[in-house]
Amino acid sequence: MSTSSGKQSASGGGADPAPKPSRRVFSPEYKLAMVAEYENAPNGEKGAILRREGLYSSHIIEWTRARDAGHLGHVGTQKTDAGTVAAGPRVKKSAEQIELEKLRRQNEKLQADLKKTRMALDIMGKAHALLEELSESADNDLPRKSS
Repeated sequence: MSTSSGKQSASGGGADPAPKPSRRVFSPEYKLAMVAEYENAPNGEKGAILRREGLYSSHIIEWTRARDAGHLGHVGTQKTDAGTVAAGPRVKKSAEQIELEKLRRQNEKLQADLKKTRMALDIMGKAHALLEELSESADNDLPRKSS
């Protein structure tokens, strides 16, 4: 009964020849620069920019949406009373705040729908009254038969 103490199997604990890939992180400045370069490039050149930088079109789409929403401009900065820009913590909205905003948008939509419905009912009421009046005047204008 002998054991081999100095040998390691191929699957057991040896140094991994390929290190684990790390996720790329892009700075807001880089994202803004790439979006600007991509948007200003002629149609035939856009793919070349993506290949040169190792990016996908989905990166540009996502970064453009973030820029348009104001999330890429000055991330984590606030204007002070003096007009200067100071770094500050990014405030995350709580679940209650998100729900409140959602309910406010829903309320505004429902109020607009109610206004449209009320206007439609008002128009229908006026049309009904007009048809009633026309019907009565038509009945009065008919010659009466005498027996």
